[in-house]
Amino acid sequence: MNEIAYVAFDGDQLAGCIFCRPETECLYVGKLAVLPAAQGKGIGRRLLTYAEAAARQHDLHILRLETRIELIDNHATFAAWGFQKVAENRHPGFDRTTSIEMRKAVI
Repeated sequence: MNEIAYVAFDGDQLAGCIFCRPETECLYVGKLAVLPAAQGKGIGRRLLTYAEAAARQHDLHILRLETRIELIDNHATFAAWGFQKVAENRHPGFDRTTSIEMRKAVI
């Protein structure tokens, strides 16, 4: 299995999506996006519950994601959802941190 995807609708409009990929030790959340007009309605959090269920189905106990260093609001949102920063990373060719890695235990 390459990726798992879920979408969310607000009425009849596509409002958000999440893409996940099972890894050896965790379920990697590669993309979580909610339209700006649909933010604040709990859509992102609900999509995350699907990722948690997928992790359980694959007997994985950790969600892992990476977020760009400059997206401070995202860092705060993920932290409020139970994620903790575990690493700072940099893309090849950069001499500064370009992203952070966050993880969340799935119970």
